Amino acid sequence: MKTLKFILFLILTVGFASCQNRDKKEKITTHATLHYTCPMHPQIMEDKPGSCPICNMDLVPVKIQDKDTGLTLSDTQIQLGNIRTIEIGTQNFSDSKSLNAVLVTNPENTQVISSKFAGRVDQLYEQETGVKVNKGQALFRIYSEELLSLQKDYLLNDKQSEAFPNEPIYQKLVKAAAQKLSLYGYSKQQIARLGKSGNMDPHITVYAPEGGLITEINLTEGQYVMEGSPLFKIENLNQLWVEADLYPSEIKDAQLGKKIKVSVNGFENEPIESRISFINPQFNGNSQILKVRAVISNSKQQFQPGLQASISFPYQGNEGVISLPNDAVMREESGDIVWVKTKKGHFEFRMVTLGAENENSVVITKGLKNGDQVVISGTYLLSSEYTLKKGGDFMAGMNM
Repeated sequence: MKTLKFILFLILTVGFASCQNRDKKEKITTHATLHYTCPMHPQIMEDKPGSCPICNMDLVPVKIQDKDTGLTLSDTQIQLGNIRTIEIGTQNFSDSKSLNAVLVTNPENTQVISSKFAGRVDQLYEQETGVKVNKGQALFRIYSEELLSLQKDYLLNDKQSEAFPNEPIYQKLVKAAAQKLSLYGYSKQQIARLGKSGNMDPHITVYAPEGGLITEINLTEGQYVMEGSPLFKIENLNQLWVEADLYPSEIKDAQLGKKIKVSVNGFENEPIESRISFINPQFNGNSQILKVRAVISNSKQQFQPGLQASISFPYQGNEGVISLPNDAVMREESGDIVWVKTKKGHFEFRMVTLGAENENSVVITKGLKNGDQVVISGTYLLSSEYTLKKGGDFMAGMNM
């Protein structure tokens, strides 16, 4: 009888121990699920060993401890990772908005020289684009039968006016003939010399009406050009336009006449003050942006069209907002993340919504409150540790 009781006791003891071990294994399985991930692409999660479908690297095992959003680190880990936090609170946020821009020519100062009559270009004085010319500099010499006919008409009327000084009709005809010559590019001095010498010349030299940079030449020596053909384009670079792209959220911060500072690449130490002179009233259909424009002086001819620049102007300030250094925010595909210290050695990530932003800081409109201890240094280390321990899915622990 005693032997039977002893045997029954052994069976119950072994069975209880077996149940305890099974419960422990279930708990371990519940809190430490083994998965396989790629070191280069932690978003890849598999239940068995294999290769990464992106880079073909061997998957490494990771244990997903739980589905919370926290990490617990020792003091040594915090010190080695240079993890620092600040206690946040509301403050004023104001700065300048900076926009990427580019310098372009001012078409209001562009001269297009076209042929005023049909003729043959016998001599071309400037044959390359990118050359600077001064006002009154010779550009080309053209032969025209039509010009010769106008000179004959002027000399005939001039002789008749001298022969019949009391007839006002001939004086009017002389003025009309002189007017035609001036419309074709003859100066008053040339008309006067023609009247005195009586020598006709079917050639006329065309001069630059303004100084600037030759950007287009549409003729060659010996070419026959038609009346109205555009031959030269000269751009005056004493003034330039600076144009920048403006997004819909930034429209409220840019108004006509608002003071701005223009910084040209390579001349950052020489900022130029100007004002917004034009805001395109219509969005670009493809990019949903507006063009803003300002005029800058270029009297020293140090700037060239096409140079990259930036426009900065006062940004509309916000009072009583929460702002963080830019380095405190992790920009992920799934959203923007910050790390918060909830207790000693324990950190959790928070999904946040961003607001206004400048070069140094960004406004947090949702996700944080006053008094939170936010990590400002070591955020990438925390995210890497979370990737290894939790599998890299930041959204897994969030209640969406």
